[in-house]
Amino acid sequence: METINNLELRDENQYPSDDTLREILNESFQSYKKLLELYAAYDLNYEWRYYHDGKAWLCKVQKKKKTIVWMSAWKDYMQAALYFAEKYINQVYDLDISEEMKETFRSTKNVGKSKPFIFMIREESILKDFETVMKYKLGCK
Repeated sequence: METINNLELRDENQYPSDDTLREILNESFQSYKKLLELYAAYDLNYEWRYYHDGKAWLCKVQKKKKTIVWMSAWKDYMQAALYFAEKYINQVYDLDISEEMKETFRSTKNVGKSKPFIFMIREESILKDFETVMKYKLGCK
């Protein structure tokens, strides 16, 4: 029987502090911290906010006013999603990333006119592909 993982950080009154995130992410917490270092290297700002429509805390990562990544905390991993407009989708498959990640992207359903590239940040090894996709997203208009 498949276990379905649930989105964490549902309590509006509990800000996602490092202590809270360490408890949720467990061994993935260090990978999350490396992800934040990656954002800093690209001069990206991040902000945790509680969104009433989804009833959860989400982290929006931006370059100036452009949203680059949406993050959400799940039991034992951080999910990082980059959304691409239809006109940019085909070029993603030309990026120097693993075939496994390309297949994950290919099998993800569109959300409106965008397609999310969802990374489950459990370990640092995925950050290489994530950085490649993020750099491409930074170059999209």
